[in-house]
Amino acid sequence: MLSLAVVFFFFQHGQAAEPDARESYSSVEERRIENSILQERANIRKEREEISLREKELKTLEESVDKKLAEMDNKLEELKQQQKKIEALLAEKTAEEKTRVQDLASIYEKMSPVKAALSLSGLEQQLAADLLASMKVKAAAKILDELSKQKATELSTTFSTLQIE
Repeated sequence: MLSLAVVFFFFQHGQAAEPDARESYSSVEERRIENSILQERANIRKEREEISLREKELKTLEESVDKKLAEMDNKLEELKQQQKKIEALLAEKTAEEKTRVQDLASIYEKMSPVKAALSLSGLEQQLAADLLASMKVKAAAKILDELSKQKATELSTTFSTLQIE
């Protein structure tokens, strides 16, 4: 309580504000209180400067993070656009392959079953199964009838496990 009274006294008379404006102290206690007040003021100023510096650092970091987030958003958008392009190209390629398989199946249908069976036996098994799947049932049956039992079994197994794309 005494220290508050002394602080109030110094603030009213302006003696605590400037160390050069001090008059002689009536007691050692007044001088000690004034020194502690001045020390506290210096500490508060120092803390305020540190807080201000930290605020500036945080603002700089926040701006940097915002900039990085914007860059990441732009990059993500670019990647999404590229993904759409790739998906479109893949769909186009798949459609083109299906068309070619259908055309090739029509060619095999028009061939004699013996020649078609001979040609299919030399193809990759998945392609041969895809061709049979694209043919009319009667034509595919005649061609399978002309294949060896083992090859017909392999193609039938592959045909029955076709993957839907």
